[in-house]
Amino acid sequence: MTLTVAALYRFARFVDPADLRTPLLTLAEAQGIKGTLILAREGINGTIAGCADGIAAVIAHIRAFPSCADLDVKYSEASEMPFGRLKVRLKREIVTMGEPDIDPLAVVGTYVAPHDWNALISDPETIVIDTRNDYEVAVGTFANAINPQTRSFREFPAWFRAERERLLGQGKQPKVAMFCTGGIRCEKSTAFLKAEGVEEVYHLKGGILRYLEDVPAEQSLWQGECFVFDERVALGHGLTEGEHALCKSCGRAVAAGEDCPACT
Repeated sequence: MTLTVAALYRFARFVDPADLRTPLLTLAEAQGIKGTLILAREGINGTIAGCADGIAAVIAHIRAFPSCADLDVKYSEASEMPFGRLKVRLKREIVTMGEPDIDPLAVVGTYVAPHDWNALISDPETIVIDTRNDYEVAVGTFANAINPQTRSFREFPAWFRAERERLLGQGKQPKVAMFCTGGIRCEKSTAFLKAEGVEEVYHLKGGILRYLEDVPAEQSLWQGECFVFDERVALGHGLTEGEHALCKSCGRAVAAGEDCPACT
């Protein structure tokens, strides 16, 4: 049976996310859903999998949360259950940057639709930054995107502050375009850059997943596959399951037929 996978997030103000946890967990368990959902005062984030009706029930429940009617969801499929269990966690942030004053609900960069993304990143006055971790970038990225070589999203602010002068130079600032898997990290990153005084900041709406879903392969500027945090490992254009597997020794994504570069 083909399973539905839903990657979702929404920045919203939850007064007490703990009050939302138990009903959500109970419903998801009853529907046979597996995966991870994170609740915090700033909203919800996660990826879950199950039958189509079960996923629909959970998504409808989440859309009833405060300010979540416009919940951003990216759907794909899996031939087998890509998660081992269900987790609904309470955290300080739905994606951990470690900058408590950054509020994506107050100010973020400009959203760019997938079909408009190619023109933006092809502009010579635009610098393109991949906000994901180094092991994700190794699986695939956009042509000429800058790789911060971070091991976790927490490292992004320090990387930008250290590299700011080299990236932006003197005089007129270039446009900065950022992207991530589903949109949540680049949304928080644009809020961070705006707080740092960068004026023209853009981010890919819906992230790489939406781009791979909406933009035909023959028009795409994406190179490689998109790493995902489940047992499918990576996805290609059309959100089809990719050809990467996880190294049994170190857990790094490795292309089919290749040796792990970290273990050889």
